[in-house]
Amino acid sequence: MKLFHSINDFQSTKKTILTLGTFDGVHIGHKKILERITQNTENGKYESLVLTFFPHPRMVLQEKSEIRLLNTIDEKVKLLEATGIENLIVHPFNESFSRLTAEEFVRTILVEKFQIQKIIIGHDHRFGRNRTANIDDLIAFGIEYGFEVEQISAEEIQDVSVSSTKIRKALNDGNMALANEYLGYTYFLNGSVVKGKQLGRTIGFPTANIHIEEDYKLIPKIGVYVVKAIVNQETAYGMMNIGFNPTVSGEKQTIEVHLFNFDKDIYDQSIEVSLLHYIREEQKFNSLDALKAQLNQDQTESLAFINSSLKNLTA
Repeated sequence: MKLFHSINDFQSTKKTILTLGTFDGVHIGHKKILERITQNTENGKYESLVLTFFPHPRMVLQEKSEIRLLNTIDEKVKLLEATGIENLIVHPFNESFSRLTAEEFVRTILVEKFQIQKIIIGHDHRFGRNRTANIDDLIAFGIEYGFEVEQISAEEIQDVSVSSTKIRKALNDGNMALANEYLGYTYFLNGSVVKGKQLGRTIGFPTANIHIEEDYKLIPKIGVYVVKAIVNQETAYGMMNIGFNPTVSGEKQTIEVHLFNFDKDIYDQSIEVSLLHYIREEQKFNSLDALKAQLNQDQTESLAFINSSLKNLTA
């Protein structure tokens, strides 16, 4: 996949089959559209192209927006590359770009810059200044400028409309089963392992504290999770706590992972953690002994979930 960081950087000798949007999550609804794009370019006559934006438009246009995204920009690029798309443009979104009218966008970018043959979009796509143009406007532009428009209906994606908003809600509710079903993969966090207070090791549960650089990444509901981690190309299962460690009067939110049967030094290493299942809410215990007893129970529940999941995968 060729990656471009601006619309102006893109060049092609072929006409393009394209789609555009924020693609936050690159979920199963997005993948329906992306599959259709690649199917349309299989004969090599046209090139597949995805146009997306960073920052997310709501970050730019809504002054007090506190939107949290399902993917960092690097994660989104990696997920889009896995779909087989040939060209990806991550265009800087700013107020100037947002002021393009629908017709200016279609004429100067889709037609003149991308040599569009066909655009494939979701059922609810809106575009242009203030997002005033819809599918009917796009079809009219297609007739005027000579390109095809294909719409993916909500029914084709699923009986219910999958959306990034619904996935964010599921994650904020700790509903990992629904979030992961809609994503089509297990929600994950990428970060680096940093030193914490090292209290976990005093009760037999050493943890890796994870720092996530991108403050716009959505951190799911506070609580305890069953997880799968990848560090130094090695896979390990474990459990993770997102929260404030109230038993030891923690003051700021942390993300701490305890990996089963794993005793390697991974400080300053990159780690990817996939959230498999939500176990329980964070609690304040009267003593470290009470906390340790609960952690033992959490570990038993986590191992049971992991063993059951692995059995289902091999069945």
